Amino acid sequence: MKNIGIWANVEKKGVLELLVDIIRWLEAKECNVLLDREVAVALDKKPHNSNFPELIQQADMLLVLGGDGTILNCARVSAPYNIPLFGINMGRLGFLTETELPELFVSLDKLLLGNFRVEERMMLQARVIRGEENIEETIALNDVVITKGGFARIIMLETMVDEQFFTTYPADGIIVASPTGSTAYSLSAGGPLAVPNLELMIITPICPHGLWARPLVISSSSEVKVNLLSDQGEVMLTVDGQYGLKLKQGDSVVISRAPYRAKFLKLADRNFFGILRQKLKQGDRNV
Repeated sequence: MKNIGIWANVEKKGVLELLVDIIRWLEAKECNVLLDREVAVALDKKPHNSNFPELIQQADMLLVLGGDGTILNCARVSAPYNIPLFGINMGRLGFLTETELPELFVSLDKLLLGNFRVEERMMLQARVIRGEENIEETIALNDVVITKGGFARIIMLETMVDEQFFTTYPADGIIVASPTGSTAYSLSAGGPLAVPNLELMIITPICPHGLWARPLVISSSSEVKVNLLSDQGEVMLTVDGQYGLKLKQGDSVVISRAPYRAKFLKLADRNFFGILRQKLKQGDRNV
């Protein structure tokens, strides 16, 4: 892999300084470094291409500098182009990243030597239907969430699976998560952990008012439809905790497996269970 694109959260402390070192190191290894406009402007360099689609079509991989939020954002944008990502943790938890700063250049050496595997992750697709119109469509790597606003009132969420009525949740909201998202919001709401290369979806109610309401694991080939029955207060749809849309009474959100898959470059000496032990240590998030 010699054509290496760089995607970075340039607002994070220390990112620009690290970028200079990474670019210098890669060029010394005779790599062709491709910068998008935001990164190039921040570094006062000429951008390689005027827009991200042009850059990504020439890159063999993307180095992503930031935290989990940066990875999620990059995954949604890059998934249609079928390009693998390699995450460098500049955030706090860094569950989706592959290397930490102390091991950065050792990890990059392994990458250039081919000591990696490509791991594919299923993604979710969400459609918002208002009346007879499909008003919004988006994809997610972690989760699609419907949740109430600031007022302390539960909302009523009629939930269908494969066009069959499942239940109506009286709850603060509902999460539909991918296996990758099982370690995120769904976990906090009591959902199960899932190995990320599985093909499934997890339906997790948020603070449901009912002892019977428990998380449900379904096939990735299924379709979940959530109908908003409540007519009071603000209700929001959020995707990966980053994109939001205000919902109205009568709106339906349809969640299914996306036609795209996120691809991650994984070093040969790292595995999901080791990362799980490291990142979710009891009471310690500064890892």
